[in-house]
Amino acid sequence: MNSLNGAAVIVGAYEHPARKLPHHTLHQVHREVVLGALADSGLTLADVDGFFCDATAPGLGPIDLMEYLGIQARVTASGELGGATYVAYVGQAAAAIAAGHCRVAVITLAGLPSQASTKSAALEAAPGPAASFESNGFRGGYGPVADYALVARRHMHEFGTTSEHLAWVRVAASEHAKHNPNAKLQEPLTVGQVLESPLIADPLHRLDCCVMTDGGGALVVVHPDLARDLGRRGALLRGYGEAHKDAAFGHVDLTYSANRRAGEQAYAEAGAGPRDIDYLGLYDSFTITVLLALEDLGFAERGRGGAYVEDLGLTAAGGRVPVNTDGGGLMNNHPGNRGGMTKVIEAVRQLRGEATPAVQVPDCELALVAGTGFRLSQRHYSAALVLEQFS
Repeated sequence: MNSLNGAAVIVGAYEHPARKLPHHTLHQVHREVVLGALADSGLTLADVDGFFCDATAPGLGPIDLMEYLGIQARVTASGELGGATYVAYVGQAAAAIAAGHCRVAVITLAGLPSQASTKSAALEAAPGPAASFESNGFRGGYGPVADYALVARRHMHEFGTTSEHLAWVRVAASEHAKHNPNAKLQEPLTVGQVLESPLIADPLHRLDCCVMTDGGGALVVVHPDLARDLGRRGALLRGYGEAHKDAAFGHVDLTYSANRRAGEQAYAEAGAGPRDIDYLGLYDSFTITVLLALEDLGFAERGRGGAYVEDLGLTAAGGRVPVNTDGGGLMNNHPGNRGGMTKVIEAVRQLRGEATPAVQVPDCELALVAGTGFRLSQRHYSAALVLEQFS
């Protein structure tokens, strides 16, 4: 594939303001966020010729949604990379635009985890070939908290990371969320409060885990020529990387993630590195997810992520490189149990200078967004974007 550096611009971004939607359907949420993102971009449904959604889309997936929305797309994709899906779709939409297959791509996410009836059959498929080794032997399997707890415990064993280090990640998120009127949780936290919350899977406490929310978000990605015609500030794609990591037949090293390779690819394409980044949007399904990403993406030395996050090191107010200034999935929003979309949206806000004033990064020119999907200790995807201020 040719370089995607400069191939596309995010000109529309919209996050649903609600965190619980008991009377909505999935297709209604999709419609609201798509219309919100298009209004933000200055475009309409009639302009859209590329459509990207995940495997939880209702009905027959994208074809039902496009009919419902009145979209006639030349390029359509509906897949499942977990929380990395929407980060990856920015790169894939840019590739379609660069190839001339479309000019206006919409990426949409909707989730209603509070409604049991919205569970997707696509995510309840037949078990994979490793299931009998990894789940059935644990009396019905073990959930995602235990999975990420394995990663946290190994990092502690190898490098001396502590529960206090992990707690600082949640505390930093709470310092940002207190400025976000839409955040599900807005009360500032202390390290002590995180450590005093119930232990869910040793060493992860309840406050090491992300929130669960309804809602969603959407992005509009366009050709740079069209972005200039629109005259709208946005986020220019400078670098993109995508990678996966599996269990390596039992020889897996749990102390790093696929973010390492995805980040290397994105940096190389952008011609940039960690020192150039003004803002970080990091997937934060759990506190350990953030700490590992900081090391994998070159912001902290390997094994030194704990020291990096101490004493509000991730905050906009006096931190190093601000992380998840909307409160992230730990405090603000994790719609449909997928956090990649909201990470891109907040990065766009930062690059436009439209973040909440208390957390806006001064002169924000370059942002890095990284998302991971599925299980960190078994097999997972990662996708990374380097985005530049566009005006």
